[in-house]
Amino acid sequence: MTTAQDRLIVFYTACQTKISEILSINESLYYQDRVFKGNQAVFTITIRQKQYPTYILCDQEALSRLEVVPERGGLITSWQIQGQNILYMDAERFANPQLSVRGGVPILFPICGNLPDDVYTYKEREYTLKQHGFARDLPWEVTEQVTENFASITLLLKSSDKTRAVYPFDFQLAFTYQLQGNSLKIQQRYTNHSAETMPFSTGLHPYFWAGDKSQLVFDIPASQYQDQRSKETHPFNGAFDFNSTEIDAAFTSLTSNSASISDNQRRLKVKINYSELYSTLVFWTVKGKDYVCLEPWSAPRNALNTGEKLTYLEPGNSYEALIEMAVSYF
Repeated sequence: MTTAQDRLIVFYTACQTKISEILSINESLYYQDRVFKGNQAVFTITIRQKQYPTYILCDQEALSRLEVVPERGGLITSWQIQGQNILYMDAERFANPQLSVRGGVPILFPICGNLPDDVYTYKEREYTLKQHGFARDLPWEVTEQVTENFASITLLLKSSDKTRAVYPFDFQLAFTYQLQGNSLKIQQRYTNHSAETMPFSTGLHPYFWAGDKSQLVFDIPASQYQDQRSKETHPFNGAFDFNSTEIDAAFTSLTSNSASISDNQRRLKVKINYSELYSTLVFWTVKGKDYVCLEPWSAPRNALNTGEKLTYLEPGNSYEALIEMAVSYF
């Protein structure tokens, strides 16, 4: 079993900012920003050049660490607390830019889920959008870094000719990832720069690490869910059948703005709080894979065609939302 001292060593090795200690042929880490408490750096942001430039946010008192790859869809690729991985990452899929990532926290926009034949109609014209939209595949731009009281970075995604070809609106998304203690806040701002009302849905697709799914306990604020494959509705008693090849369950009648997953094997609990924008929770997992996904969505799949719980943003307006994930131990 890994001791607390071992985890401390692993953490500080990952967060060291002296180039002389970590410079190598394939990777380099260079000093970006840090805040001191006495002689101790408390919050730091560094950049490591891996396959992509990777921003590493650290809270050294809490031994928490977040990795973000702006170029690969603004993706959170890793979140560790005391040396433990909170998130799952399929490294092989991440390394191949032709494949969608399975791991971390992908961003879903301007749709959640898929469309029939990947097609939606707007003003009598058909457009093609692949599953979960394009935000998770495009490069984002880092515009701000903060290490006062917490570690945070802000990323922007703006509309382009490429996005307008499949989604005919001018927009800007601003996501701020804020790490403090055992908490990760994801603050979002959606702005419509078009001359007409912009419809959209949005969500996050966090992959939580789960080595033994039989040890998981779920608190989801709903009494029933729809099986996304069969379209049948089932009562929910707090448990899932992990003998199934795949579980894809949508909870649309939520009674509160929080949900949680407890892992009795690792003695930790992840609580997810989400703002009023998020009307749907989707649970997804595949047999034989060490992850479960509990995904806040603003609207169910195919909302761009049906209009169900779709968000309509007026020209020049912005909408702000928040998702917070917090880890506690028991």
